[in-house]
Amino acid sequence: MNNSDYNKAENAVNNVENSLQNATEKAKWKINELADRAKDYINEKRSNDQEANQEDWFDRVKANISDTWDDIKDQANDAWEKTKDAAEDVKAEWNKKTN
Repeated sequence: MNNSDYNKAENAVNNVENSLQNATEKAKWKINELADRAKDYINEKRSNDQEANQEDWFDRVKANISDTWDDIKDQANDAWEKTKDAAEDVKAEWNKKTN
């Protein structure tokens, strides 16, 4: 197996890593934004003459986390498939050269 085959495999792994990092960075609500979102929620309830409560707030956060998890899971699945395909390509090249 030559260096270009190894480079292809290494690039595939690096692309997977970058893809997962990008997915987590693009999370809809980052942890450090939760306090601001909580203030917005309280102000929204107050302006509508409604009472803000923790249970309702947690429901909103859980819904967002669920959506974010689905996005990350999709990215991870895509990354898995690309890495698996690249590994199979490298294996096929190796078999060609050793047979």
